[in-house]
Amino acid sequence: MPIRMQTLKRNDSFKLPFTVLGELAASTHPTRLAARLDPALSAATLVRLQNNQRLQPRLAKLLLDDGMDLNGSVWGSDLLHGHDPRQTAVFAGSIWHARSLLKLVSKPEVTVLIERIGAEAHTFGIRHQAQAISTSLIADPEKLARQIEHDGLACLGVWLDGHSLLDRHRVFLRLPVGTAAENPATEYRHAADQLFSLVLAHLTTEVPAI
Repeated sequence: MPIRMQTLKRNDSFKLPFTVLGELAASTHPTRLAARLDPALSAATLVRLQNNQRLQPRLAKLLLDDGMDLNGSVWGSDLLHGHDPRQTAVFAGSIWHARSLLKLVSKPEVTVLIERIGAEAHTFGIRHQAQAISTSLIADPEKLARQIEHDGLACLGVWLDGHSLLDRHRVFLRLPVGTAAENPATEYRHAADQLFSLVLAHLTTEVPAI
């Protein structure tokens, strides 16, 4: 199910520390903030708002659902270890489409693909070719890059379903509005956990992106 951002009502049960709320507001994707405030706001204005330490706790409350019970909520480790959710999804998508990665051998085509998904994700997918899901081969590197991101985001959305609402919000807020993670098809449910166990094992050895 897509996350529906609703205004958080002011109440005394919202006891997450200001530093936590500031972290959440600062890391939120601008499209999420614009959707809650005013879609006409410029990117520069949104950045200024997010970097304003005085406003950050209020923005964080605005971004969280008013249906969330935050009384006693624990701000534990980020599910993605601080890494960018979109790039994390690309790692999962690269495994999903590993067969296509292996078939794409022309240097110009590989260069185009790597420009879109990154050399690390390309190598990661090939390394885990035994766990590839898709049997359809995509020869066009631009289309393959788009599909890798789409399917990886869908897997991310499925994987997040197994975690707490607060933990899911922390990831979703870092993604732009309208990605495949928000309403993944059922076809992704059989493989998402397996793919993300591989991705997370890799991410724990990497320096966080945020």
